[in-house]
Amino acid sequence: MCDAFPSIRIFPVNDSKQDQASQPGMPGGDGDPGRPAPFAGSEGQAGVFHSDSPGREALDWLYRFVTAIELAPAVAVHSVDVRGIVRFWNHACAQLFGIPASHALGRPFNQLVSHLERQAEFDATIAGIWRDGSAPAPRDWQVETAAGRRLWLHSNHFPVKREGATQQVFCMEVDITGRKQVEDNLVSAARVFENAHEGMILMDAEYRVQSVNPAFTAITGYAAVDIVGATLASLPWGEDKSGLHETGFYESIWSQLDGIDHWQGEVAARRKSGERYPAWVALTTIRDPRGEAVSYMAMLSDISERKRAEDRVRHQAEHDPLTGLPNRALFLDRMHHALATWRRQRDNFAVLFLDLDRFKAVNDNNGHQAGDAVLREVAARLRGCVRRVDTISRLGGDEFVILLADIGGADQAAHVANAVMQAVARPIEVGGSHLKLSASIGVAICPTDGADVDTLMHHADVAMYHAKENGRDSFRFFSPEMNARVRERGVLEERLRLAFERGEFLLEYQPELAVGSGRVTGVEALIRWRHPERGLLLPQDFLPVAEECGLIVPIGDWVLREACRQARAWRDEGHDITVAVNLSEAQFLHGGLLDTVDAALQQSGLAPAGLDLEITEGAIMRGDAALDAIVDALRSRGVQLTIDRFGTGLSSLSSLRRYPLSKLKIDRSFVSDIEHDPLDAALIPAIIAMARSLRLGVVAEGVETAEQLRFLQQHGCDHYQGFFAAGASSRPDFNPVPVS
Repeated sequence: MCDAFPSIRIFPVNDSKQDQASQPGMPGGDGDPGRPAPFAGSEGQAGVFHSDSPGREALDWLYRFVTAIELAPAVAVHSVDVRGIVRFWNHACAQLFGIPASHALGRPFNQLVSHLERQAEFDATIAGIWRDGSAPAPRDWQVETAAGRRLWLHSNHFPVKREGATQQVFCMEVDITGRKQVEDNLVSAARVFENAHEGMILMDAEYRVQSVNPAFTAITGYAAVDIVGATLASLPWGEDKSGLHETGFYESIWSQLDGIDHWQGEVAARRKSGERYPAWVALTTIRDPRGEAVSYMAMLSDISERKRAEDRVRHQAEHDPLTGLPNRALFLDRMHHALATWRRQRDNFAVLFLDLDRFKAVNDNNGHQAGDAVLREVAARLRGCVRRVDTISRLGGDEFVILLADIGGADQAAHVANAVMQAVARPIEVGGSHLKLSASIGVAICPTDGADVDTLMHHADVAMYHAKENGRDSFRFFSPEMNARVRERGVLEERLRLAFERGEFLLEYQPELAVGSGRVTGVEALIRWRHPERGLLLPQDFLPVAEECGLIVPIGDWVLREACRQARAWRDEGHDITVAVNLSEAQFLHGGLLDTVDAALQQSGLAPAGLDLEITEGAIMRGDAALDAIVDALRSRGVQLTIDRFGTGLSSLSSLRRYPLSKLKIDRSFVSDIEHDPLDAALIPAIIAMARSLRLGVVAEGVETAEQLRFLQQHGCDHYQGFFAAGASSRPDFNPVPVS
C-alpha cells in the first residue's frame, strides 16, 4: 500500500472518541464496517487527511478501494497496529474465521488466529514488515481459528505508512483449504504410487499403459520404457506354459470391468527374465463425473511366498510329519478319486494294508528314536516299490497303506506285495545295529472286495490280520471267510467283556518241580475261560483279543489277586510253595502295578517271597528309569522276578546283570528239540552256565519225556515244568510219586 500511494501523507489531528465513533467504518468504532475510517496514528489518535491536502483525492480512492474489498466475498482483509491489535476486519474475515467484526476489532490478532507450529515464523514475518517497511512475498499459511477450525490461507501482507513510517499492517487472505486438500491428496497418491509394495499400472480408456510404479519394475523386471504404450492384452500375465492365453481370458476381464468396474484374480505371470511366478491382479475402472470410463488402474502382487506358505501348510495338514508320506486324510481323498475314476472308466485298483511285525520290540529294545528311524527307512523303501501314480500313506504307528491305481489284476497286486516284503526284510542299520523286520500285508481289490472307501479299507485290514495270524511275514488277499472270522472276533470281544463282568474266568495251576528231588516247589497260575457255549477256553483263545481291546490289565489284576489268595490257602494247609503269575507287558508297565501287588498281598495275607512275577524279555529290555523304579520297588518288597520264555526275545547280558532277578525260565521250544537238534542241546547248558554266573535259578518248561528230564539233570537245571510231571489243574498234586 505504501508503494500504491506514495504521495499520500497522513496528518495527526486531535479528535474525541465521539468524533471517532461518528466516523463510518472507524476501526474499533461503531460505524458501518463497509466504509473505511481515518487511520489511527502512532499515538493512538485518529488521523485524517487535511481538508486542503492534495491527498484528499487519493483518500477518496482509498475509500472506494477499501469499500470494494469489503464487499468482495472471496478476499478477507484485516489490519493490525504495531501492538498486533486488530484495526480493520471486513465481512469476508468474519465469514472465514467465524468471528464478527464487533468481536475482532480491538483484540490481539494472535488471540483470534493461531499459526500453529509456524507461529514464531509468522511473528517474525510481521516484525520484519514493521522493521523494514517492506512487503514480503505472498505465501501460504496453515492456521487455526479460536473455534478450532483449521484452514490453509494464501496471505499477502503489506505496510500502510504515514510520512514514511508504517502505521498499520494490512493483510489480504484467500481460503485455499480446498486446493491444499486436493494438492495433499495428489501428493499422497503420488507417494502411494511411488512407494507401494504392489505393482501399479495406470492405463487410458483404451487399456494402453500410461505409467507404472517402481514396484512394478521390481516385481516384473520391466522398466517403464518397456511397458508404457503397451495394451492390457500384451502384458506378461495370464499365459500358459506355451506362452498362450487361455481362451476368453481377457474377454472375461473386460466383461466384468464393464459390468461392475472391478476384476481380480490369480494369474500365472512371467518376469522379463522368463521366470514364471503366481500373481494376484486387481483391475479397477476409473470414471469421470459423467460416468464415462476415462482410465483403468491395475495392481499386481507377487504371491510366490504366500503360495509357498500355503503349500507348506497344506503339506503339513496332508502329510505325516515323521515320514513325509500322505496321511490318512489325503489317502482317503485319493481313494475317492480312484473310485470316481473306476466308475467312469472301470479301471480296477487295489488297497494294500501293511503292518510291521513285532515293531513294538524295536521301540522297547532300542528306544523310540531308533523306532522313528526305522519307520523313515521303511517309508523310503516303500516309495521304491510303487509307481508315481500310486499312493503310500502312513496311518499311524507302524501301519502303512498303499493304493495301487489302475492295476491289470490280482497278479500285479501280488507282485507289489512281494516287492514290499522283500524291501522291508532287508536289514536296517540303526545306531550301529542291524535290525531285521518283516511285514504282514492284506490286499483288497476294487470292485471285487468292495466298491466304497470304508469297505475296501476294512477288508484290506481284515486280510492283514489274517496274514499275522498265519505266521506273519506274508500277504493275504481278502476273502468272505476272513470277514466272517473278523465278525466272530468282534463277537468274542464283546463276549469277553461280559465274561469279566460275570466272573467266568478261573485259574488252573501247573506244578513246578525240583529237578533233583521231584518235590513240588511252586505252581504257575494259568487262566481259563469257562465259556457258556464253547466250554473251557485256553489263554491263546482269548488273551490276544483282551490285549487288543484293553482288557488285559483288569484281567491280569484279577489273576494276581486270585492266585495270591489261593497260594495263601495252600500254604495254610502246609504246602510250602510259591505261586508264579504271568504279567503281560502292558500290565508290567502299567502305572498301578505296585498298588495292585500291595493290595493282592495284603488282602490274601501271602508273604511277598511267596509271589513270583514272570515278565517277558521285551519288557525287561526297555531299560528306562520307570522300569528301574518298578523292579527295585518289587524286589525291595521281597517279591521274586522271573524272566519268562527266555531265549525267544532280545535280552542282553548287560540287561540281565542290571536287574535283581530271581530266575530264568527256558522256553519250551529249546527243550522240545534237545533230543534231535544239536544246537538246542548245546544252547541249554550255555543258558544254565550263564544263569549260574548271574546267580539266577533256572526253570525249564515243556518237559514231556524222561530223556529231556535226564538231560536237564545232567547239566544242572534247578526246576522244571511239563506234562511229564503234571498238567495244569485246579488242585495240583503237591506230593507226586518221584520219577526215577
